Amino acid sequence: MLEKIREFFKTFLLFELVKGLAVTGRYMFARKITVQYPEERTPQSRRFRGLHALRRYPNGEERCIACKLCEAVCPALAITIESEQRTDGTRRTTRYDIDLNKCIFCGFCEESCPVDSIVETRILEYHGEKRSDLHYTKEMLLAVGDRYEAEIARDRADDAAYR
Repeated sequence: MLEKIREFFKTFLLFELVKGLAVTGRYMFARKITVQYPEERTPQSRRFRGLHALRRYPNGEERCIACKLCEAVCPALAITIESEQRTDGTRRTTRYDIDLNKCIFCGFCEESCPVDSIVETRILEYHGEKRSDLHYTKEMLLAVGDRYEAEIARDRADDAAYR
């Protein structure tokens, strides 16, 4: 009986509403945290996965050996690879496409690559105004890799040291 009376007064005095307003009031007067992007940046996680890139060896030759493991492991089926055998007997890609509209940035392609060819960089500022702008070809991926190779190598060295 006493419990019913207590419940009646909680309902009658709008206890839940007062409790909610107290939480709102507490945060209303707290210091606001606003980042003035792009002048200010928030810290980026070491595990962040951004724009894909294809890497080259220091001698300028592309690393991808067309093993197609990244294409096989991609859960979104975003990677398309075609290859051919060269005169020296090695295999290289003739086509390496990633459709970033499909990509879920899981990192499986990066983990499956035996020669560390495909990587996901820390680049987050890219966009496409139409769907075809986010369809990256082999040449586009190699250009991203060439442009950011120093940053990619530094991140790889940091990851190796961390493990």
